[in-house]
Amino acid sequence: MVKKKSEYNFIEVMNTKQFETQAIRAQLPRSENNEHSVPLYLTSSFVFDSAEDMRAAFAEETDPYIYSRYTNPNTSEFVDKMCLLEGAESGVATASGMAAIYTSLAALLKSGDHVIACSSIFGATHTIFSKYFPKWNIEHSYFEATNPEAIDQLVKPNSKIIFVETPTNPGIEIIDLEVLGKLAKKHNLILIVDNCFATPYIQQPIKYGADLVVHSATKYIDGQGRVLGGVVVGKKELIREIYLFGRITGPSLSPFNAWTLSKSLETLALRMDRHSENALHVATELEKNAALDFVKYPFLPSHPQYAIAKKQMKQGGGIITFSVKGGYEAATKFMDKLQFIKISPNLGDARTIATHPASSTHCKLSEEERLAVGILPGLIRVSIGLENKDDILKDILNALN
Repeated sequence: MVKKKSEYNFIEVMNTKQFETQAIRAQLPRSENNEHSVPLYLTSSFVFDSAEDMRAAFAEETDPYIYSRYTNPNTSEFVDKMCLLEGAESGVATASGMAAIYTSLAALLKSGDHVIACSSIFGATHTIFSKYFPKWNIEHSYFEATNPEAIDQLVKPNSKIIFVETPTNPGIEIIDLEVLGKLAKKHNLILIVDNCFATPYIQQPIKYGADLVVHSATKYIDGQGRVLGGVVVGKKELIREIYLFGRITGPSLSPFNAWTLSKSLETLALRMDRHSENALHVATELEKNAALDFVKYPFLPSHPQYAIAKKQMKQGGGIITFSVKGGYEAATKFMDKLQFIKISPNLGDARTIATHPASSTHCKLSEEERLAVGILPGLIRVSIGLENKDDILKDILNALN
């Protein structure tokens, strides 16, 4: 089981509620070696002083570390730090972001249940709903990101979960979390929010009524494209079910990856400040470019949900999208002309990355499904990195020209 927060060395953050200090100072207790940086616990299992100690541990009468598939000091630190930053009661780490999403859903749903989801979601999440859940008689209904009030008409007696991501991937639509929280409470539904694009530094869905928050920690949490990881945090009773499901099925986060991600959280605020500053600059300049049909970024006044973004987000984040005039051919030509900006399906890296969603991350959707959520043939998603903002802009402009 995940260790209790009271067992961690939060003394250094007791007197502050500032995000940056919490992200840096919350850590495991120091060992007898009095190390400054938390050590790696590269062990598959842990030992007991007696057979009775082992019995008590498996009977859950005590709470020691047992086996690293269950939990490990490094994964515990990462999870508890994420709980602190998101304002959550408990959490579970997983091997990837999709493992966090699938484990959360699979642990809480049963045959005959119904999920209400925003139609603008990551392609792999859509595939879970459309291809795999029907095998187990789990239904789903979609609502448009711009109309969360439609949930009222979608609720059925067997509805169990509302699942959303905001900002959405890749359309950068903003869903009003306050509205979602009220609807979930009204209908007694579990609200799960994918907070990957915003991170807990920019947005904390639990404040608005989310029951669970999931992350692909592979993205901004790591921030340098080094490791895979996922995490889900939220209400203790829900996390308990997710933990037990994951403990049996085994989508475990490795201690090394957990150690890396926990250390990465120390620079999250600094990085997100720079990502957001660079992205706003690039988006503002690209709005003037005649080669584009449109540019979308949460903190551009032209964004349709600008007011909502300003209400629930500290900054606009590091992702911008734009549509190149000329459709698919023009978009792929643009991609091929980029110089230091690289083509990759990843995001949240220190390096700027460009993606063509229609032919990559969302290619499994039908053309009709893509168009319905704004994924046009010419749409480009750019994860703005930490390089000089004018160098990023120059590379994009040169490719457009």
